Parts: sequence; C-alpha cells; structure tokens
Amino acid sequence: MDSRERVIAALERRPVDRVPIFMWFHPDTARHLSELLEIPARYVGDAMGDDIHQTWVNNNFAMEGITHENDGETHQDDWGIVWERQFGFNQIVHYPLKDSSREHILAYRFPYDRMEGLFAPMSALADTNDGYFLGCDVSPCVYEMYWRLRGMEDALVDMVDAPDLAREMFRRCADFAVRLSEEACTRYELDWLWTGDDVASQEAMVFSPRVWRALVKPELQRIFSVGIRHGLPVAYHCCGALRPIIPDLIEMGLDVLNPVQASCPGMDPLELKQEFGQQLSFMGGVDTQYLLPLGTETEVRRATARLLEGMTGDGGGYILAAAHSIPPETPDANIFAMYDEAGVSRQEIYDRAATMRTRLATK
Repeated sequence: MDSRERVIAALERRPVDRVPIFMWFHPDTARHLSELLEIPARYVGDAMGDDIHQTWVNNNFAMEGITHENDGETHQDDWGIVWERQFGFNQIVHYPLKDSSREHILAYRFPYDRMEGLFAPMSALADTNDGYFLGCDVSPCVYEMYWRLRGMEDALVDMVDAPDLAREMFRRCADFAVRLSEEACTRYELDWLWTGDDVASQEAMVFSPRVWRALVKPELQRIFSVGIRHGLPVAYHCCGALRPIIPDLIEMGLDVLNPVQASCPGMDPLELKQEFGQQLSFMGGVDTQYLLPLGTETEVRRATARLLEGMTGDGGGYILAAAHSIPPETPDANIFAMYDEAGVSRQEIYDRAATMRTRLATK
C-alpha cells in the first residue's frame, strides 16, 4: 500500500498492511533526528514513516510553520499577532485586540487580502505530493482564533459580560475559516479537511458545554459543513478533556478526533474507542508527558502495542500519533520502539533516509 491507500483503508475499516502514522515533532526533536538521519529536518516525518502530508493555511502557520533558531526571536503575523520563541515553541507576546474598546474590536479586519500568501505553503505541498494522504489545516477556527486576537482573559470575559460581541467575533473568525476551507477544497485534491479549536484544559472544558453549544458549536458546524459538502472526511483537533462534547462533534459530522490526550479525565483512548468507535475514528493517544520522555523502551513497546491492539481491534479507524509533539528529551530508543511496534523498523527508517539523501544529492 502507498500512504494514501493506507490511511483511506484505515478510515474505512478495511485491512491495511500496517497502521497509518502521522507524528509531530518538537522543532528540537526534528533537528536532532535530521542530524541522526543526515537529512533536512523537513523530511524527517517522511523518513520516519508519516503517511499524511498536511500544512496550515490559517493562523496555526504563524504558530507552528515559522521556526526561529533561538529563544527570544519574534515575528508578527498577518493578523497583527506577535509571536516569540520560548523554550522551542512560538508563544504570543502581543494580542492586537487586548484591552480594546468594542468599537476597535468590531473594526478589526481579517487578512482576506493576504489569501494567496496564506495558501502558498499548501500549494507547494500539493504540487509535490506523491502517494501521500493530503490534508489542509484551517485551524484555529472559532474561540481559539478569537483569544489569540483578544487575549484569553478578555475573550472569556466577553463571553460572560458581552456575549453579543463574542458571538459576532466568533462568527467573523468562522467566516474566515469557512472562506479558507472553501478555497482549499476547490483548489486542491484533498483527502480530508482538518479543523481545530482548543476549548479544553487538561482537567475540564475551558467553559461549560452549555456555553460551547450556544456560542461555538454553530460556527464550528459551518466549517465542518464545507468539508462535508465537498465529500471529504472532517478531522478536528482539540487538546485536553473534551469528553462532554464528543457526542456533539459526532452529531455535527466529525470523522476523525485528535489528539486523544490520554492523561486527561475521560480521554482514555481505549474507552473512547469502545464507546464511540463505530461512529468516529481516532488519531493520537501516545502519551508525550510521561511515557515517551520518561518511560523505558520496554514500557513504550508495551503501551504502544496495547494501544494499537485496542484501537484497531474492530478492523481500523485509527491513525497512530502522539498526544502532542514528541519532546526533545525523548530517548531515541523510545522513538524507534514506538515506530517498530507500528511495523516500521529502525532499519527501514535509515534505509528511507539514505534513499532521500541520494535523491537530494542528484537535484
């Protein structure tokens, strides 16, 4: 099977040669693996066995797609948000609508005039895609986009003290994601539409499911509906303990849930699989807080084997992935052990990297 065939078969609960994989790496982890495999960091995922090619067209590109060499380096994105690299990750240090008046907030304009630039990485990926499952990420979609503009505290206060303002800005955030989704589905031969909106912490929802249903759900539904109209599976990313709204997401037409953060209440992957596995596919579940960085190689093997057995026992509906990016303190042995349990040996990874080096040398 090639990668695209493998992912499609898994989502359709048909037999696969091995479980599909889509792993994310902390920038420092990717840099280390690139040195180990002697290939550029952008090819690490392919060498390791990732089956999905995907990039961002919304504000997540500013967070994850722009990398800095050193902590303290900054950039301002097309939304007016300023990011600074802190401990290897880009963090927001300026919110353009923080402490703003209602009039200033409502006067804010999304970067519709920067559309071609936002799509440039996706176009480059689609043009060079060869046998991979192709996705387009239009996240963050609603609440998360608003708090990046307004600051989390102000955004939450708006939801309580000025719900009409929050509702209007959520609508505008969703309008932009809908536009990006429509453009992406028209421009590219996508295999799924990837959405996302972090609305949960590691202990519970950030706000009540009732509030989510009233303010966020209708707008997120509009974005899901774009993928559904184009006949694509819809994937959704939300970290944390979002168990209370999983039935809502299924009702909305969700196909794939990520990242299944197993350390959070109600998010045990095997329990979710048992309860929702007939209606929903899952991507994630490998713990990056304790198991990968702190566990032994034997513990990683056992946990990965148990996860794979439980998540694929009904024939599929699962993509192997970590619950977050693999941290730089993760031992190499643990990374390779996880892949080996999924059917991708260390030798296969090194051989694929060697092939890449040869191909790059002839370009």
